[in-house]
Amino acid sequence: MEATAQEVAEWMVKEIRFTGSLYQTAAIEYVKANFGEQFVFRNENGNESLDKEVKKAFRKLHGGRIAWDRDLFMWAWT
Repeated sequence: MEATAQEVAEWMVKEIRFTGSLYQTAAIEYVKANFGEQFVFRNENGNESLDKEVKKAFRKLHGGRIAWDRDLFMWAWT
């Protein structure tokens, strides 16, 4: 059965709740290996990023309790 953006987002929230943070590179590698390449794309800078549907579901799930650290390229529980 194919994974959904919602399932990817749920994994991200669980991971951050459990460990306190999640680096983007680790998230992308895990998502590609466990959910599929369709949830990752290359942005205009040539960097890998998570699909917009995943990010949208992720934001809804955490409701502001997780913050993005743009210097460290990671999410962290607030």
